Amino acid sequence: MPLISMPEPDPDILARSPQILAALRAALPADALVTDPSETRAYDCDALTAYRCAPLAVALPRTTEEVAAVMRVCGDHGVPVIPRGAGTSLAGGALPTTDSVVIGAMRLREVLEIDLENRFIRVQSGITNLSVSAALAPHGFFYAPDPSSQLACTIAGNVAMNSGGAHCLKYGVTTHNLMGVRIVLASGEVVELGGPEPGAAGLDLLGLVCGSEGQLGLVTEATLKIIPKPEGARPMLIGFDTAEAAGECVARIIRSGLLPAAIEYMDELCLRAVESFAKAGYPACAAVLIVEVLGSQAEIDDQIAQIGAIAAELAPVEMRSSGCDDETAAIWKGRKAAFGAMGRLGDYLCLDGTVPVSKLPITLKRIGELSREHGLEVANVFHAGDGNMHPLILFNANAPGELERAEAFGADILRFCVEVGGCLTGEHGVGVEKRDLMTSQFAPDDLAIQMEVKDVFDPDWLLNPAKVFPLDVSRARRDRKGARS
Repeated sequence: MPLISMPEPDPDILARSPQILAALRAALPADALVTDPSETRAYDCDALTAYRCAPLAVALPRTTEEVAAVMRVCGDHGVPVIPRGAGTSLAGGALPTTDSVVIGAMRLREVLEIDLENRFIRVQSGITNLSVSAALAPHGFFYAPDPSSQLACTIAGNVAMNSGGAHCLKYGVTTHNLMGVRIVLASGEVVELGGPEPGAAGLDLLGLVCGSEGQLGLVTEATLKIIPKPEGARPMLIGFDTAEAAGECVARIIRSGLLPAAIEYMDELCLRAVESFAKAGYPACAAVLIVEVLGSQAEIDDQIAQIGAIAAELAPVEMRSSGCDDETAAIWKGRKAAFGAMGRLGDYLCLDGTVPVSKLPITLKRIGELSREHGLEVANVFHAGDGNMHPLILFNANAPGELERAEAFGADILRFCVEVGGCLTGEHGVGVEKRDLMTSQFAPDDLAIQMEVKDVFDPDWLLNPAKVFPLDVSRARRDRKGARS
């Protein structure tokens, strides 16, 4: 059996489902509620496809007011709510339960305001990440966070998971680019947090919401910081004959004080898959770095020269920088296609541990050792500049016991990330995947404080149940709360 378990559905909710569905139909337009089991099956998992469960119903609201109406119905009936963006979560963050209602953000996709003078854009949260920059492109601006799934993933999911992307080294992750949100609480109350004005008074509740994985409320609108497009950009590709040399190169670049826009890493297994799939022209070697710098032509030339000198000390097997737009596109083509290319090799689990950059060489070495111990191949492709690793563990989902072996392998990698001073997640979130590993990073008192915050926002624990907090810990807390009440 898989290592991850989910709670049994509440039989009382299932018994009252006709009344609950009737109340939801009364609260929403006719086309905004999905109840046919053949259609709700489309929402039974996210990108962590090893786990599936069809929900009781799916609500697809178009306005904040409709979201609030669904929240009130679910709160009145004690029904769990599963917030969902585009379902690209790799940690089971949008996995439903049989007695839950999924609230999808995908129809909340309007651009509400663009303010170039004050450098922000306000959007509904169901808009895709890439669509935000597309709306800004005619004005010479862009939105910096750029997850690999940016073509599909929504701002709602980006806020929930505090997503990053290839260029987060220079521009930061979602929390560094999020100025405000409109959020619907479990009670149905609509709250505005932050906004375009800097230095909002009071507690930083916006900082709590970003990365909270749907545990505190459902974001329906977001105000995002926008940035003028840089004068120029140039990537360079550096190949090494060992993973350790590539990791050391990353550490030396960061220690030098240089701040590239991105430093991306791909290992030999990933490179073979990418070349077969995208034919990007990468060298056949143990590891490749893609390092991109931004600025004026003089700034770019100077940074490229410094990075080249650092890499040269580690005897790269190939080193080249882009000389034109077509070469830039070719260098990035393979990296952007890496996850799809790996899918051609078979099933895989994509992890998300983060380590200090100085620990990249030892972490890559340990991942190789664990691969041999567990008898499963692993490919490494990740945002090396901030140590956000994405090991892809290959397994055969149809072979009995291989999913369990892959999960055990993944857990060992994540524990090692914590041991060397890192953490369990950089941008994918905890979801169900890392839920029971939280005790590896947090002491009981730390988890208790986090759950006290959830108590304030979601006193009945209806939002995204069985996620983030270990099941035994969260059950014990709910039992104590029930006894007190």
